[in-house]
Amino acid sequence: MTNKVVQLKHIGKVTFSPNKRSKNIKISVKPDKSVLVSFPNFVSNYEVATFVQKNVDWIRRQQHKFESNKNRINEGSEIKTKLHTVLFLKAEKNKVEHRGEVIKVFVCDFNSEQAQIFIEKVVTEIYRYEAKRILPKRLRELALIHNFSVCKITIRNNRRNWGSCSSKNNISLNLQMMKLPDELIDYILLHELVHTEIKNHGPKFWEKLNQITGNKAREMAKQVKQYSTYTL
Repeated sequence: MTNKVVQLKHIGKVTFSPNKRSKNIKISVKPDKSVLVSFPNFVSNYEVATFVQKNVDWIRRQQHKFESNKNRINEGSEIKTKLHTVLFLKAEKNKVEHRGEVIKVFVCDFNSEQAQIFIEKVVTEIYRYEAKRILPKRLRELALIHNFSVCKITIRNNRRNWGSCSSKNNISLNLQMMKLPDELIDYILLHELVHTEIKNHGPKFWEKLNQITGNKAREMAKQVKQYSTYTL
C-alpha cells in the first residue's frame, strides 16, 4: 500500500501512511501544519478516517501551536518574561546559555520540527522556574489579604485550565500563567481562592469574586480567554 494525500475540511493536507510495523493509529502534526496519519496495514480506511475525525480538535490545537511558533519565534526574536530576557539566535547546534537575567537560546534551524520542540521545552522550563518562584508567594499574599485558607500549592503544565482547587483546598496553578499580565495572574489566583469557600460557579461565587476584584470579574474572565494555555 502507498501513501495517500487528501485535503480535509478544517485540517488541510493529510497524508495517510500505512506501515506494517505500526501497532496503532498515530497522528502527528508538522510545523507546516500538515498532518501525517500512520496506521497498521490491517486497519480499514473507515477506522482510520473515524479516528482522524474524533481527533480533529486536537489536530487543530497542534496546528495553532505551530502557527504561533512560526509567528513569534524566529532568528532574532526576543521574549520578555517576568524575570528574564530570552533571546533566540542562530547557531550550529541547539543549546542554551544563561547569564543573570539574560537567557540565550541558540537554534540551528528555526523551521525544523526538532527546533520547535526544543524551543517549546526551553520556554516551558523558564516559565516553570519563574512560576515556582512567583505564584505560590503571590497566592499566599492574596489569601492573607482576603482571609482565605490555602493548603498545598502545586505548579503544573496544564493544557486544559489555568488553575484548579480541590475539595481539600489544594490549589494547582498552570505555569503558562507566567505569560499573562500581572493583573490577570492575580485574577486567576483570586478565582481559585474563592473556590476554597465556594466550590461552584454559581451567583454567590461571582458575587464574591466581583467584590474582591473591584467589580471586574467578568471583564477579566473575558480577557483571560484571549490567551492560550499552550507554551507559545
